[in-house]
Amino acid sequence: MKKLSLGAFFLVLIFSPHSLEGRPQVCKPSGKIKGKKPPPGHCVEDDDSVCCINGKYYTTYKCSPPVSENTKAILNLRGFEKGGDGYLPSKCDNKYHSDDTPVVALSTGWYNEGRRCLNNITISANGQSVNAMVVDECDSSMGCDGDHDYLPPCANNVVDASKAVWKALGVPLEDWGELDIAWSDAKSCKSSGKIKGKKPPKDQCNQGNDSECCEQGKYYEIYKCSPKVSARTKAVLTINGFGKGADGGGPSECDGKYHSDDTPIVALSTGWFNKRNRCFKNIIIHGNGKSVTAMVVDQCDSTRGCDKEHDYQPPCPNNIVDASRAVWKALGVPKKDWGEMDIHWSDA
Repeated sequence: MKKLSLGAFFLVLIFSPHSLEGRPQVCKPSGKIKGKKPPPGHCVEDDDSVCCINGKYYTTYKCSPPVSENTKAILNLRGFEKGGDGYLPSKCDNKYHSDDTPVVALSTGWYNEGRRCLNNITISANGQSVNAMVVDECDSSMGCDGDHDYLPPCANNVVDASKAVWKALGVPLEDWGELDIAWSDAKSCKSSGKIKGKKPPKDQCNQGNDSECCEQGKYYEIYKCSPKVSARTKAVLTINGFGKGADGGGPSECDGKYHSDDTPIVALSTGWFNKRNRCFKNIIIHGNGKSVTAMVVDQCDSTRGCDKEHDYQPPCPNNIVDASRAVWKALGVPKKDWGEMDIHWSDA
């Protein structure tokens, strides 16, 4: 066997794909800070928060472990409402958030200088998964001062979550506090395929509210997802009839009933309908300089269409809020302009 010289050995080490240079970078501490005793009236200890201990040294980090399709992390419980242990408005939008909505704060490295603000991440644990919106930073680089309510620096592998996240993961209330999880950036919504249109049988396909009937041989995109939900989710508002015999077709999916079009109700595209998880919940719709609160009662199916079950209408686009006439009235849109309008919406 031919021997390598010492110089050649180091060249092999440097350029080998298995050399240290090719390994994932490790997140190392950036320093330490010394704890200070919180002044009277500071440091809220809700959700088992731990206040800084005078004289104790705490490790700080400017980075977090690399993000992958299955990023390991520790899920902590946190309050995002005013007066909760989050203590200040969320960094992304300078607002407080209801703990009944799935929102999170990420360790400094994962927060990435705000680049994940108002984006969704998918959290998996306990055999369940939930999408949650990033609204704040769990600061790993500083702590134990007035700006951080005398709480220690956050660990560099933490997802601080509202109680809505813990509920969605099916964790018993007595076990809330700390849990091993995996998370990833929520995937963008791409088409899941196409279906071929069929000509509706005679007297089928209700064209009320200018509904479109399927065209023979035309291909229609289908989606199992919708764009991510944020505080300002862009969408297209359309008009739908929810009464019996109207262009909505069958009864509403949430309760198997028909509804009066004089009440502010909506159907959402499949991804936003979220397997009925938004049934009977309210959303706030903003358009035409006004806003209205409406209840979700049905799905605007983005996965199927052009069949009897869907009244021979095409699949719904994945960014639709299909609204009763009461919604259009509340937004102050002239009746002649009812039909389609750009809006944004959020969970109430």
